[in-house]
Amino acid sequence: MDFIVALTEDNSINRNTFLQKIKLLGNMQVAFVAANGHECLEELKGMPAAKLPQVIFMDLEMPHMNGIETIRLAKSLYPSVHFVVLTVFDDDEKIFEAIKSGASGYLLKHEPAGVLQEAVMNVLEYGGAPMSPAIARKALQLMSRSSLEDTAVIKNELPEMITTREEEILRQMVSGWDAKRIASVLDISVLTVRKHIANIYEKLHVQSKAEVISMAHQQKWFDS
Repeated sequence: MDFIVALTEDNSINRNTFLQKIKLLGNMQVAFVAANGHECLEELKGMPAAKLPQVIFMDLEMPHMNGIETIRLAKSLYPSVHFVVLTVFDDDEKIFEAIKSGASGYLLKHEPAGVLQEAVMNVLEYGGAPMSPAIARKALQLMSRSSLEDTAVIKNELPEMITTREEEILRQMVSGWDAKRIASVLDISVLTVRKHIANIYEKLHVQSKAEVISMAHQQKWFDS
């Protein structure tokens, strides 16, 4: 049985290196290769469930939409898809943010083909969380440190591409307000509100008010 994987990576050399590694493996199919998070979400949009990649290897530092934001949004829309971070970074903040966003594993980019294969099998067959040794040590340190801190509910930040005005409107949508009421409160036209809502849908890759409200609750964007 072949595993279906994908890659999101902005560096063309790294993309080619990844594909060369996958070619060495006899049980991997590449669903797509995307250059940034926005492209990744566009590739996933409308893809039949049977064609969805089981594991997407995700770079962190990318233009337009970084890896952490992409994982956070994609996990809300496609909960069956797993994400394994592929990066050159092993700093504490990025590991913590990646784990919070829903990443199933965290590998350094220099890992050979066999490690990529083991990571996919680990995630899909055993529900594991594959990590490069250096990352695993950092993760253990983070877990030890966080156990000594207050365990309050952690809110995820809104994606950076959501503007202040769109955040206002999104917050009111989550509260159950319709476009007419939002327009009245903000003293703008209903048409302007609807344009902002359309932009929100496009940026979050959703198609309905129900989807955007569900995502906001899952990500705890406006939890007090």
